[in-house]
Amino acid sequence: MKGRVLHSAILGLACLGCIAFANRKTTPIYFSIPKNWPKPQYDFAQNPLTEEGFQLGRQLFYDPILSKDNTISCASCHLQATGFTHVDHALSHGIDGKIGTRNSLALVNLAWSKNFMWDGGVNHLDMQPLNPITSSVEMDETLERVAYKLQQIPKYQRLFTDAFGDSGVTGQRILKALSQFELLLVSCNSRYDRVTRGEAQFTEREQKGYALFQSHCASCHKEPLFTSDTFEYNGLAIDTTLNDNGRFKITQENRDKLRFKVPSLRNVQFTFPYMHNGRFKTLTEVVKHYNTLGDDKQLPKPLGTPLDLSDNERTDLVLFLKTLTDNDFLSNPKFSFPRE
Repeated sequence: MKGRVLHSAILGLACLGCIAFANRKTTPIYFSIPKNWPKPQYDFAQNPLTEEGFQLGRQLFYDPILSKDNTISCASCHLQATGFTHVDHALSHGIDGKIGTRNSLALVNLAWSKNFMWDGGVNHLDMQPLNPITSSVEMDETLERVAYKLQQIPKYQRLFTDAFGDSGVTGQRILKALSQFELLLVSCNSRYDRVTRGEAQFTEREQKGYALFQSHCASCHKEPLFTSDTFEYNGLAIDTTLNDNGRFKITQENRDKLRFKVPSLRNVQFTFPYMHNGRFKTLTEVVKHYNTLGDDKQLPKPLGTPLDLSDNERTDLVLFLKTLTDNDFLSNPKFSFPRE
């Protein structure tokens, strides 16, 4: 199918890395850019995709050995069926029942991102796992300890040999393997995508919702990725319990207070609860929130005046957002828990 991520698709960037792997028994994976999508931000030449690297990353993603007490995995907060985020609580949970300070972001189309975390505290995908691994309220572990534990396990000795040519387990290899798995988490086959390819049509109400989206939402949630990969103020008052000032934590610039990363809306039907602190449980609540904003100079321009959407218009907007659900992505066995 056009624009899908396939192991047989071709991307010139990845071909550069094939030379480095020519003398090893690895199976290159070529990354396909969906039609009319921008060029990815990730430099594949520095971490060529292979089937062996992807499978190692998949094992690591689902393995709680990455945490201090071997109870929390990446998948604990990033579930495939819910768009690779969690839905059973507002804030991420860690070892010993500890609770984090933010709702987990969905993992999707990461090759196109240059900013990670709600506050942009990480600017490279390879480095992103260090945050949850070392966080005292998430995995509470060190990369050195993770490498040591993995080195003792015959299965991982084999997997690292398959992926990197020898059984040496290093922090860099762990991070690169996780990136290889996450880079292929590409969602590009929702009904919205099929409509844009001329393979399907919106219903009348979905079409009205799309028009509303383009008028009021698209400046921040830019198509086709449905994010601008930037940081915006969304009109939410600070949570006085968490006292989370967002991007300000990183930059210490007053203009960044209460600015958070614009999340992708792909598969948003299933990625509840919403916002950085998970305060809204439904899309209807989110739309109602934005519908009441206005006359606030800090807001992005399209939200700077009241939307004044009617009940029917709010429903139409939610109906459109549901067309961003990619069931193939949510159920693709390549991304599921490895059974072997």
